[in-house]
Amino acid sequence: MPFKSQAQRRKFAELLVTGKISNETFEEWNRSTGAAKLPERVKPKAKAKSKARTKRTTRTTRKPKSRRKSK
Repeated sequence: MPFKSQAQRRKFAELLVTGKISNETFEEWNRSTGAAKLPERVKPKAKAKSKARTKRTTRTTRKPKSRRKSK
């Protein structure tokens, strides 16, 4: 699985130094990434916002307008 960002690559290098992952694991990820130019950080995708439902106000019934009769 390739690295997605430079920050992730640094984190894996730190884990390698502390002995939490093996050298083979780090090299596997590094090989699969290749020479790709990685962003510094990857932001999570924004979730689609749902439209807030507004409460509909009930309209009062209007009196019908009186029609003038032409003479």
